[in-house]
Amino acid sequence: MIISINPYNNKKIKEYKELTPEEVKSKIENAHIAFRKWKETSFEFRAGLMIKAADILQERSDGYAQLMTTEMGKLLRSGKSESEKCGWVCRFYAENAEKFLSPEEIKTEMSSSFVTFNPVGVVLAVMPWNFPFWQVFRFAAPALMAGNICLLKHASNVPGCALEIEEIFLEAGFPKNVFQTLLIGSKQVSAVIEHPHVKAVTLTGSTPAGRAVATKAGEMIKKCVLELGGSDPYIILEDADIEMAVEKCVTSKLINSGQSCIAAKRFIVVDAVREKFEKLFLEKMENQIMGDPFSPETTIGPMARTDLRDELHEQVIKSINKGAKCLTGGYIPKMEGAFYPATILTDIIKGMPAYDEELFGPVAAIIPAKDENEAIKIANDTIFGLGASVFTSNIEKGKYIAANLLDAGCCFVNDFVKSDPRLPFGGIKESGFGRELSHYGIKEFVNIKTVCVK
Repeated sequence: MIISINPYNNKKIKEYKELTPEEVKSKIENAHIAFRKWKETSFEFRAGLMIKAADILQERSDGYAQLMTTEMGKLLRSGKSESEKCGWVCRFYAENAEKFLSPEEIKTEMSSSFVTFNPVGVVLAVMPWNFPFWQVFRFAAPALMAGNICLLKHASNVPGCALEIEEIFLEAGFPKNVFQTLLIGSKQVSAVIEHPHVKAVTLTGSTPAGRAVATKAGEMIKKCVLELGGSDPYIILEDADIEMAVEKCVTSKLINSGQSCIAAKRFIVVDAVREKFEKLFLEKMENQIMGDPFSPETTIGPMARTDLRDELHEQVIKSINKGAKCLTGGYIPKMEGAFYPATILTDIIKGMPAYDEELFGPVAAIIPAKDENEAIKIANDTIFGLGASVFTSNIEKGKYIAANLLDAGCCFVNDFVKSDPRLPFGGIKESGFGRELSHYGIKEFVNIKTVCVK
């Protein structure tokens, strides 16, 4: 059984029967059959349906927000914004897919030579719980507009969201079996990848999960795209606007109660401004309100599961035992639900979990640096490479650092890292490979075919 539990009160919401291997095979066969017709539809036809999906997402954002809040503890207002952003990505690809995938003429000695972009077929998406709608739609919108078929294996704690997303596509008019949810556990994923009708796989999630999926995809010689963990560094230089930097840093740290791959994780502050930064940062973090995610006053809701909360707390305790100083938080509150308070650890050095590992929750790690060069070195001293930010009043210097010196897939100057349908999104190192969004994302799951005519 797949069980949905409300992390705010730890009460069971609903039980769902997991699909049997035979039922999964049947759904894959149906997806393959649907592909034969779907790939022949026009961009105009697909766009019309995708616009309808966007309308549904934006018109019913309040209801979808309630579902997300109930299943994984997301703040209600954040769920509403997430649903609206999903509508944006649907519209973006409805309006741009044909242009992105238009044949590309290339001059050669041949009488005609060009490149076409053809759909590959059935694509499996293994998606996480932290942004239960957005992670799915940022994959599905380009994949469907390219003419592919989507199978969704969503996180087991958000089955309601998974089924609702399938219903959105059906209500928008997408043919049956073009988008299907597979209510299965992680143990069945390998068999789905092995199926000959499944041509590619994408995963957003942890590095261990990504490694397992990539291994199986490699074994089967199938394309995969991975967006994995991150330990995003935020560099605060001596000439930074500290008040603005603190505001941006706190906002990023507490997005989704800190449960975001691109949330700020490591705050690398040069010694000259460290005292001022820590003082203002502490004030902001201590003013956060932890509680009911349905309340408009709440700024930190519960974490998605109690086991995740407990793992985070263990990282905090291990860091403190190795010499980190806890400025605030750092305890499991005596209240129902998977809550963890806004926490600041400082005096972080290499060898502590707060330095070496991803802190997936409302815990900030402040790492001292003597100067700019050391700050950049520390920022890159990580197995991850998803996002990074640098704060400085010298814009040209900030642009140079972001463009040339930081090892990450998404680098920002004087702002926090965020995704945008118009820009490619993804990481390097153990944060994964491949790109989502923009014209780069829609080309991940197409056959980039060369055609030459003598």
